[in-house]
Amino acid sequence: MMFNWLSLVTGLFYIVLGIVVMIYKFFFTILEPAIAYALGIVLIIYGIFRIYRAVSKIKRSKDEE
Repeated sequence: MMFNWLSLVTGLFYIVLGIVVMIYKFFFTILEPAIAYALGIVLIIYGIFRIYRAVSKIKRSKDEE
């Protein structure tokens, strides 16, 4: 159960990281704007995916109880 909540926090972290990459155009090195936006979008989509998976697992575990 703790893994599911940790996955939610990780998903939020990826979304925030994606926004920061798009705003500052920096991810371990200075990025071109097109690459920064592409990487930011990928990070945000992955964060949403992690949150979706965690929520579905939490709902499934509550249904089993």
